[in-house]
Amino acid sequence: MTDGTAQTGPLDGVRVIDLSTVVMGPYAAQILGDLGADVIKIESPADTVRHGRYRTTPGMTPLNLNVNRNKRSVALNLKDATERERALALIDGADVLITNMRPGALARLGLTYADVAGRNPGLVYAHAQGFRGDSGRAGNAAYDETVQAASGLVDVANRALGKPVYLPTILGDKVSSLTIAYSVLAALVHRDRTGEGQFVEIPMTDTLIAFNLVEHLSGHVFEPPEGATGFPLSMSPGHHAVRTKDGLACVIPYNPQNFRDFFAAAGRPDLADDPRVNGPAIDSADNEGLAALIDECAPALTTEQWAEVCAKHSIPMAPVLELDHAAEDEYVREGHLLDTVEHPTEGPIRTVGIPVRFSATPASVRRLAPTPGQDTEEVLRELTAR
Repeated sequence: MTDGTAQTGPLDGVRVIDLSTVVMGPYAAQILGDLGADVIKIESPADTVRHGRYRTTPGMTPLNLNVNRNKRSVALNLKDATERERALALIDGADVLITNMRPGALARLGLTYADVAGRNPGLVYAHAQGFRGDSGRAGNAAYDETVQAASGLVDVANRALGKPVYLPTILGDKVSSLTIAYSVLAALVHRDRTGEGQFVEIPMTDTLIAFNLVEHLSGHVFEPPEGATGFPLSMSPGHHAVRTKDGLACVIPYNPQNFRDFFAAAGRPDLADDPRVNGPAIDSADNEGLAALIDECAPALTTEQWAEVCAKHSIPMAPVLELDHAAEDEYVREGHLLDTVEHPTEGPIRTVGIPVRFSATPASVRRLAPTPGQDTEEVLRELTAR
């Protein structure tokens, strides 16, 4: 699975230059690599994803191992004219370039879209940054937390929880990674039809605003507004996992019959007569009161018992996955979502599985994350052989 040989996947034959750092760009490039692209990562010693705890080799941090597989690493100092020209030569032979360098830095290095498009007119040049390039914030530094704030996610959290917390995941980075990946694929379709490459801008803040407002624009969809912003169910205090007899689970009765079956299984048949669960549908105005009843009833059964009851009655339910025990989880294990493999320098590591499946062109993990500059000689030999 990880011998670094056979190219497989729907993007076999596509070459991607990953000129990005941290998570957003590298994760997008890894996704394209998982789908079969030949990804060449031009390494910079300043990449913070390589800074931190490691087991054997400096730079081989957990985060690096999770965003740089299926790539070849080339160490080039872009401030050196000779090495910068090598980078440009690699870009000349590529289908895609992904970068999250700030515009000023790209201009100083001669690596803007205008600089490279004349050399490679078919190039899909994907530029990701915190804010839109034509905005007053274009050159501002941006991290996931600033994007969560600028997109309204912190406002949603503050209104729902009473505290302006950041979501405990780098949502802005990862949603933007997915947006980069699908935008690149769309641009490649256009290139294959017309022969034309193009500049694709992916601003993190714009991406997360669009993502956030799908449900949270709510009553402000209408002009003038016909209600407040914020999706009521998501922002309800009762919108949380419940405590079962022996753990935590998500149990969400969705319709009146779900609620009646849930109450019966909990040994509370008296609640089945509640008028709130005997109409044609559940009124959203009743959500908070019904959530309190779910909390009250859930401890009647174990998580496994609830899983059986909910499967029998088609009640939406899932146990809460405890990350410390994810590798032992039956669903995770059967889907190969966390496999233990032997890394050439780091020994046994767990690698996150590819979540999509292709019947004709299977995606695969062909290369584990490389050490810094590991493939420089190999890739430069290919360059001179062209």
